[in-house]
Formats: sequence, C-alpha cells, structure tokens
Amino acid sequence: MNKNDDNSQDFQVKLNPETVQILYTDTIFMNVNDDGVTFDICQKVGSLNQLQVVSRIGMSRDHAQKFVKKLSEILALTVGHSQTHGKDKN
Repeated sequence: MNKNDDNSQDFQVKLNPETVQILYTDTIFMNVNDDGVTFDICQKVGSLNQLQVVSRIGMSRDHAQKFVKKLSEILALTVGHSQTHGKDKN
C-alpha cells in the first residue's frame, strides 16, 4: 500500500540491500508521554538476561496511532501471505 491516507501521494522507496541491514528484534521497550513515543528495539545477546539495543525510533503520538492502525490492517489482510507494503507517511 503506497498511498498516504491523508494526502494520496505515491512514494518511491530506495534502499541499497548491500548497505541497509534488516535489524531483527525479539524485544521492544516503549516509552510514552504527552509529547510522543520512543521505541528501543532490542535483540537478546548471549544469556537470556542480556539485551542489545539495535535501533531507537521516536515519533509523535499522532503518528504512533496511525502506525498501530495501519499495522493492524496490514496484519489482518496478510494472514498466511508474504507481502511488502509502503509506509504510511504522517
């Protein structure tokens, strides 16, 4: 889905697979306050009680609500399918 719900613009996403990694996560810590949301994306390292933060992402509360809505829609539509969807720009 490459359309922005608010603006109906198409976006072309470019990435170099040789330099852009896919960062695996098995743990996410979320911090929410009146100003926004921060995600600490982590991987387990070694023993089960060690975590390495591989990425931090911050966004506004409004963007986080749009993200959750779109993720829920995509997960519901793609049960049993492997698909890639574009980003929903805030």
